[in-house]
Amino acid sequence: MKRWLRRVAFTLLGIMALAALYVAVACALMFWPANAKAPPAPELEAWVLSNGVHTDLVFPIHSAAIDWRQIFPLAHFEAVPPDAEFIAIGWGDREFYLNTPTWADLTASRAFGAMLGGNRALLHVTYLRRAQLRRGAYRLPLSEAQYKQLAAYVRATLPSGRAVPIAGAHYGKDDAFYEAEGGYHLFETCNTWTGRALRHAGVSASRWTPFDFNVTWHLQPASP
Repeated sequence: MKRWLRRVAFTLLGIMALAALYVAVACALMFWPANAKAPPAPELEAWVLSNGVHTDLVFPIHSAAIDWRQIFPLAHFEAVPPDAEFIAIGWGDREFYLNTPTWADLTASRAFGAMLGGNRALLHVTYLRRAQLRRGAYRLPLSEAQYKQLAAYVRATLPSGRAVPIAGAHYGKDDAFYEAEGGYHLFETCNTWTGRALRHAGVSASRWTPFDFNVTWHLQPASP
């Protein structure tokens, strides 16, 4: 019995040590950012939107670079607000996304299942009013060229570059889910997808971003 308890104790200590190392590495890398240079003068409105756990990229619906309505048609949504100005795009675990519309729906098994991996990913796309960016928004200092790089990164996440909607999958009337490349796991989270997008576009960002604060650390909070 004592030997069994000792094994359990060592296993738990090992798990705690690995979890602490995971967080420590994520925090340490924030102080060694990629693209550590002065940002350009912003040429358009764009943000990272965080709910404290998950991050989305937020872009104007239409600009000279791209019209997102051509990629994610309004017909895929139940009712996009007529005054929507922006589109939020996030990447995440399929099972978690589809079965956790609110934090009240979160279960331990679902959270551990996402961390362990094995599920395909989805894109979650929402058309937003400006007022929906009053909390958790961080301004992206993007040039037009950087914005085009971010748009290309998002499109590359779509299988064969096509937006394939998940039929009947919505949180509300202004959002939809799409098939996406990749799979979610402990080292490839929704926030690593966002952080990689920023690095790809030349925005200053931590070299590894498993948590939302890793993504937003080098950005300035802003109220549109």
